[in-house]
Amino acid sequence: MEQPFSTSKVTVEYFDPHDVYKLLAPGLVPRLPLRNLHWQSHAGPLRSIETLHVELVHAAAVEPNPLASPLTSPTPLSSLQQRPFDSDGFQTQLGAAIPRAHSNETVDPTAKRNSTPARRHQIPGLRRTPYLKVLLVRCDDNDSYKSQVRQEIRDWIKVNSPPSTSKKTNAAENHDAFEWLIVHVVIPNTIAATQPRKSDVASGSEKPSAASRWRPGSTSLLEKLRSDFSGSSKSAVDRISQIRIGVNDVPYDLLPRVVPAVPSGYAETEQETENAWTDLITKFRSLILSSFDMRVTQYEEDIKEKDAQRSLPGWNFCTFFILKEGLARGFESVGLVEDALVGYDELSVGLDMIVQDQILGRSGSTTNTLPPYTEDLKQLALKARAAMVEISYDEGDEIVDLEASQSSAGAQSKDAYDDIPISANKKAYRDLIVANNVSLFDFRCYIFARQMSLLLRLGNAWSTREELLAKLKEQQESVLHGIAPRAPPPKHKENDQEELPMLAEICRRTLDFIPSVSQVMRTDLLNALSGTVGFSKQGGSEAVSIVDSINSEIVDNLVISFAFSTAQQVLAQTSTKSLPIPSSSLVPTDEHEPKAAIPEPKTMMHPARSSSLHVRTGGVTRPPLSPNVFSSGRPHSMPDYENASSSFLKVGLEHLAARRAELYTLSRNLLEVSGKKRGWSNGWVDTPVVSQSSMIYMVDIDLEVDDPLVTSEITISMSGIDNKLLKAALDNSDDFYRLYEILTDKALRHYTVANHTHSIQSTMADLAVLKYHVKDYAAAASYFWRTTPFFGESGWSLLELSMLIMYSRCLKELERKDEYVKVLLKLLSKAAVAEKDRRHAKSTFIAEAQDYPETEEIQGLLDDLLLETRTITNEMRLPLVNFFTSIDIDGTPQFDEGRDSWTLQLKLDSLLVDNITIDTASVRIVNPASKPMREIWLKKEGPITIRPGKSKLGLRSNTLIPGLYEVDKIDLRAGKLCLHFEREPGFVHDKSSAISKSPQVFIYHPSDAIDVRLHPSKLIQLDRNSSLDLELDTGWNHLEKTEIRVRAATGGLRLLSSEAKCLDSPLKFSRSPEAGIFRFDSVPERTVTRIRLPYTLEQDTSSISLRVEVSYETEHGSYLFSKTPTAQISLAVGVNVQDVFKHKLLLSRFTVSTASASPLRLLHSELQGSEMFKSTFGVPPSDPVMVFPQQPASLLYKIKRNPGIKNGPKTGRTMYLKLRYSILLDEIEDLVRASLTRALEGTGLRSLSRLIILSVLPLVRNGLDSLELEHAALLGFIRTSFVSRLAHARMFHDLGKDDSGADVAELIASFLQAWQTENPKLSIPTPSSSQPAETSSILIPVDIPSVAIVHTADIKLEPAPSTTNIPATSTVPETVCAHQLLPATLHLKWTRMWDTQTPPSLQSDLEFSYDLSALPDMWLIGGRRRGHFVIPAPGDEDEDEKKRASSVDTEADIPILLIPQREGYLPYPNIEVHEVKADAREDAVESGVGLGLCMSPPGNHYETDFKNLGETVRIIGDRTVVTLSLDTSGPGGGPLVLGIERAPAVGRVLVA
Repeated sequence: MEQPFSTSKVTVEYFDPHDVYKLLAPGLVPRLPLRNLHWQSHAGPLRSIETLHVELVHAAAVEPNPLASPLTSPTPLSSLQQRPFDSDGFQTQLGAAIPRAHSNETVDPTAKRNSTPARRHQIPGLRRTPYLKVLLVRCDDNDSYKSQVRQEIRDWIKVNSPPSTSKKTNAAENHDAFEWLIVHVVIPNTIAATQPRKSDVASGSEKPSAASRWRPGSTSLLEKLRSDFSGSSKSAVDRISQIRIGVNDVPYDLLPRVVPAVPSGYAETEQETENAWTDLITKFRSLILSSFDMRVTQYEEDIKEKDAQRSLPGWNFCTFFILKEGLARGFESVGLVEDALVGYDELSVGLDMIVQDQILGRSGSTTNTLPPYTEDLKQLALKARAAMVEISYDEGDEIVDLEASQSSAGAQSKDAYDDIPISANKKAYRDLIVANNVSLFDFRCYIFARQMSLLLRLGNAWSTREELLAKLKEQQESVLHGIAPRAPPPKHKENDQEELPMLAEICRRTLDFIPSVSQVMRTDLLNALSGTVGFSKQGGSEAVSIVDSINSEIVDNLVISFAFSTAQQVLAQTSTKSLPIPSSSLVPTDEHEPKAAIPEPKTMMHPARSSSLHVRTGGVTRPPLSPNVFSSGRPHSMPDYENASSSFLKVGLEHLAARRAELYTLSRNLLEVSGKKRGWSNGWVDTPVVSQSSMIYMVDIDLEVDDPLVTSEITISMSGIDNKLLKAALDNSDDFYRLYEILTDKALRHYTVANHTHSIQSTMADLAVLKYHVKDYAAAASYFWRTTPFFGESGWSLLELSMLIMYSRCLKELERKDEYVKVLLKLLSKAAVAEKDRRHAKSTFIAEAQDYPETEEIQGLLDDLLLETRTITNEMRLPLVNFFTSIDIDGTPQFDEGRDSWTLQLKLDSLLVDNITIDTASVRIVNPASKPMREIWLKKEGPITIRPGKSKLGLRSNTLIPGLYEVDKIDLRAGKLCLHFEREPGFVHDKSSAISKSPQVFIYHPSDAIDVRLHPSKLIQLDRNSSLDLELDTGWNHLEKTEIRVRAATGGLRLLSSEAKCLDSPLKFSRSPEAGIFRFDSVPERTVTRIRLPYTLEQDTSSISLRVEVSYETEHGSYLFSKTPTAQISLAVGVNVQDVFKHKLLLSRFTVSTASASPLRLLHSELQGSEMFKSTFGVPPSDPVMVFPQQPASLLYKIKRNPGIKNGPKTGRTMYLKLRYSILLDEIEDLVRASLTRALEGTGLRSLSRLIILSVLPLVRNGLDSLELEHAALLGFIRTSFVSRLAHARMFHDLGKDDSGADVAELIASFLQAWQTENPKLSIPTPSSSQPAETSSILIPVDIPSVAIVHTADIKLEPAPSTTNIPATSTVPETVCAHQLLPATLHLKWTRMWDTQTPPSLQSDLEFSYDLSALPDMWLIGGRRRGHFVIPAPGDEDEDEKKRASSVDTEADIPILLIPQREGYLPYPNIEVHEVKADAREDAVESGVGLGLCMSPPGNHYETDFKNLGETVRIIGDRTVVTLSLDTSGPGGGPLVLGIERAPAVGRVLVA
């Protein structure tokens, strides 16, 4: 650790018989102190000494009788004979003595050469000797050296060099080991100045000089000195240095006038001069470290030896202490302050061990017995007691010689316990230790003073630094004036920063020292006063009791004064500009009030120094915007530090600030103890205390007194308090509170810098309570505003409650209504929390808890709050849980008879101490499953009085929206105060919570309440908009005024409200429907009104939903019903059609299938004709046709064109297929609904019939699969086993209990089980044709396709030609042989009657081509296989309709020849007819290609009716006998045909 201003110094004693120090000093002093020294520790790593200050002391100043210097006899300096070794940080540190010019008076060298040296002290630790002795020699030439100087040096070495006697003597000498050095100072204009440092060094010329020609060369003086006094061995230490003084550095009167006769011509360079100085400084360093190493080695050996003798009789700790302290001081002298501090710490532990042994009475403790009391403390106590009893006290009457004590302590103050109680120089502690007459109190004070002094040096504290700068200045001013120094003086930074961690360590040790030494001091004083006689004018026991109380008061005052002074001393010593303390937050109560008698405890008892702690004198300011004590930036009132160079982030800053804050707090606590005796409280005693649960009142009982209620008289006095600040504070209450506030504020500001949040808030709370106690309500309110939230967040709820009570009283006195209301709300909230904790504690403890007395402090505040809230403008919202607990729904909704309203019970437990009257209570429940989320408000109008404890509120609602809801909001309003509770719906609720354990509310739909149902229309016409049937069932309500709002709940759904109409009811709309709103004036009860509502969809969907809200009024009030019904709109049937065109009719086959997994009944079908077409059907079935998913039904209709109907744009062409059907699944649902309704009639569950039916019907639709539905369709009944899934109570939750107390869920489960047992099967009735309204029907438009031409092709086989006399027949031969020639005729005809789009006037001639083809392995076709024909256009529209079809003239008969190629049933050859376009025909003519090969895609739609489609011709072989060989000689190893006999070819021609 670098210590540029450390006070580490060693003494270097110089002997100046020739008075040359004044010439050497200008070059030597600027090169001091020594830097970068390295010493190898014996018990640790290499130690570095950055700076070592050297104290140059003349030998005459050390020894009054100059036995060690026979050359000079200077006058001793009386002022330096007795001086302390070190400083405590307050007094000027001792440095090198100012060198004095001594006379050059010489004495006879032999006069005192054999004198006896000064007697050494027997305890090594008490000696202080130089580390190096330097002899300054002036020798101008060789002759003087031989004649006089050499003998003087030998005499000096004999006296000052360590003697080489016995080993024991050497060990004793090693405690004061030193080295010696001879410095030859060369004066200019002398022969020595002309000599080189070495004899072989010439003057720079190669030719010998004049002196070398006339006389032989001589050895230089430097070499002579080294050869005579440095030794000849290689390991000998060089102890000779030579410094040459320049001409300009010697005063004129001291400069020799005689110039050498024979100059050598040698002149020393500047570099050689600098090397000489470097060599001198190097020798200083090495020789000092050598002396130090020898001393440390000897000290460590002696300490080890003494420590090993600890258990031997006669071992004395004081002697051991002085010895070990000598080692510590040695470390300190060379700058190893850390090692010195470790030594004192070990001595402190050793002292504790000695005290412990003395207490336990162990062996050897008698030799270490310390005096039982301190004489100085005894004198102070006696003086204080004399002052209390108002008698005179004469110090001369005491046995102790105070004058001797004072003289032994040096120039000390008569009052030993002033404002600087801790100082190593306060008294002669070391003399008392050596005399074994030191008390434990003095011992501890001395050790702590030395530790603190070392820590101040390590911390580079301002006190040690200022002393060192003064010492350096003193040394530099000792140089002769008017002589320029040969080296510039070092530059020191005046404001170098302190080591804050070391300063913090001082404060930490002080915090440990004060309590321990206070106990020692108290014991010391009690021992001192135990043998004194009371100074009472009256005798008897009464006088003894007075003396006892006086002694107690004196002891307390002395201890408190000492502890307070110690804390203030350390605070002054550790103050630093690097600590950025914020400005004070204290403000005076009155600007014109004179300043109090108590000043701020800055440095009034310490060295004068500016302080950063100032009291702001501004007026009362508003609290800051944030609850922090200080803003994040720098306060505006913080003073600027001119020389401060530290930032807030400096290492150790927070630690130092925290420890200093603790010292301020300790000082404040000491002041508080003294003020408490005088009846001055800090305010906490008078605060409204909120007791904890199960509070037990206890009384302190003194076991030594018979009557615990008898207390001794307390004596109060100022005697013994010597601290001026403490004495001024205890003079009156105003000064007491002033100092208490200042100390607390200082601690607060230091805690702020240390960033100790808890301590900041605690200290600020102390200020708040103090201001409240002295009735400074404005300042108290400001502090309460800042610190109260912290205690609530940290768990100090009871303390926060007490502070809130005081805070509210301050605001009430200041008439801040808005803030007063807020604080009252918080106060009542915290009081409710405390009440809740009390109830919880009461329920957990077996013993009966005490009643809370603090309720009296809170009672009546609620009324004040409600009164104040009625005057504010804005509503204040607070959580309901702040004042109530156990908030929950009690039971299930209770429906009113004969109306659609219901009631819900809300139970809550009030934690308030007073009754609260609210105006409105409301609860909101929401259905999180609905989109958007539905909500229902339940309200109760007031005034409603809620007493402390449990209460119930019945909330009513006229809104009926069935579903599962959750309570998400509760509001209780009283004026502008709103107590609310909110929770997020849709999340799993914690059952262990004390608030709303069961937030779910199930609202079912009563059977007699209003209802809305949605069904798809029974009549569906595909070419028109679909419709929905909305049914309104009034139930038991007689609606006086009704408004139905219908909105689409499915995307892409558009309702055509303007086309809506009422069906099957005499009711009509009171107004025309508009925008989904339908209004009725009066609707009787038990009325079902059906509204048909058309709609359109942008995209296909299977179901649609409507959001229906019914607002209606009855004689009981206004109500609202809402429901979102859903209807399945997907088509239940699927129809496919296949058309077959004939020449005069059209055959259409309709395939009817079910579009779902459920079978359906096809009750009736009809193809309705149109203006142009008519249809006929065969015999209809007698029973409905059951259509299964895998078995559709087919309907065949024959369609003909009505005669006389001409083509036109307005001629009706569309036919309609009407199907009336019934879905089996719907029949089953209706069957189950009717059965359950009948079973519930007359039971207690009738009101829940809708809930039960709506729970069972989904099982019917989702639980029956296609196989079960097919079984039901075939067998005619359905099994009810699927209902067993609902026969459990858990399926019907949140229904509560009925009037008899039975669980409704259990009743429903039992009913379903009984119903399923009684009805294991339900017969499915067949819908009758007499009730068409109960079935569904669909009207499907059927468009007859327009065909321009219908061709009819027919191949007719000619009769076989007759080869006999038998006449030929016109029928087709029954048997046709393979390869037989069959003549046939291809007959082609056409018709235009199915062209329903093109008028006859726009029709033109059409040309077609035909192509007759067959497979080569079946038929060979001969004749005209391809050709074309033209169909002429018809005439005008008045022409006969027969002209639209072909006639005999326009029909074609084309002969062909067919030859079958194999046996079997061969189909007729295929014929294809294609239209030939005009452009294709022209291209074919130009290219020469046949028309039959140039066919283009048809431009008109045409059909071909091939009448031979499906017909075959039987072909047989013409063989009658076939002879085969059964061997394998045939081709390929097969049988060999030997012969064939053919049948006679009668009437046929075979083609081989």
